[in-house]
Amino acid sequence: MYLTAESTNVFRYFSLLLENFATVFKQNEMRKMYLSAPLPFVGQKRMFAKEFIKVLRQFPNSTVFVDLFGGSGLLSHIAKCVRPDATVVYNDFDNYRQRLSHIPATNVLLSDIRRIIERVPRNKRITEETRDKVFARIEKEEKERGYVDYITLSSSLLFSMKYVLNLEGMKKETLYNVIRQTDYPEAVDYLEGLTITSEDYKEVFECYKDIPDVVFLVDPPYLSTEVGTYKMYWRLADYLDVLKVLKGHSFVYFTSNKSSILELCDWMDRNPFIGNPFKDCRKIEFNAQMNYNSKYTDIMLYITPREGQSMIS
Repeated sequence: MYLTAESTNVFRYFSLLLENFATVFKQNEMRKMYLSAPLPFVGQKRMFAKEFIKVLRQFPNSTVFVDLFGGSGLLSHIAKCVRPDATVVYNDFDNYRQRLSHIPATNVLLSDIRRIIERVPRNKRITEETRDKVFARIEKEEKERGYVDYITLSSSLLFSMKYVLNLEGMKKETLYNVIRQTDYPEAVDYLEGLTITSEDYKEVFECYKDIPDVVFLVDPPYLSTEVGTYKMYWRLADYLDVLKVLKGHSFVYFTSNKSSILELCDWMDRNPFIGNPFKDCRKIEFNAQMNYNSKYTDIMLYITPREGQSMIS
């Protein structure tokens, strides 16, 4: 049996196609997919991982996924593992990459701290001389390496999801023996294949908003909190600004019942013409404090009958 030049070319084309498919399949099979972030991060969406995977498969091959609030990179990582054909943009505004690169040093530091606190019972306070030794070891790490992953360290020394960003902050806290008992995986391929940027989410949105088939992954910080190292306090206005991203685009949006954002949007949809009743009000504020680390501002808004009449007329 003899092959013509045309049939030979067709054969070569399909051979290359199968070879490329096999390569992608092999890479996807060999690569570990994390269903939780390698290092601690407040607000990572590990509970949604399996459902998120199902959603990712519903978008076409030409999709560009843009993770505006990249955080721990978990959403971007899963997206690239499930959809190796797609472009996935990870906005690492919190510099999670730096924490990942220091995993070996962090493991050594935690190993040394385990030895220092080995006589402290599990979940009990670390006090006096032992506490001083822990801080001395951390100070040594900072002087010699110039970097300490305080967020990861916090998860091993502080209770109740507390975290600090520096030694000064840690010295203000009560330390507990809640230390991790094993090393963190080095996760060298965790961010493999991602397009990585580090910008304010609005700038990233402007770069990708006009790309066909773009899908925005939107997981903003919790309302009225400082989350991760996002370097800003998220108010309701900031939260509402994010909604501008959603209009006219495909998206996957994450929130919680703490934010009440869905309830607010539903109310606005039912009352589109009410406007802002506080627009012309006068405002008086008083600062209040519940305890040493909990403060808030009480606000009184008012408008007089005369001012109210002028608004109507």
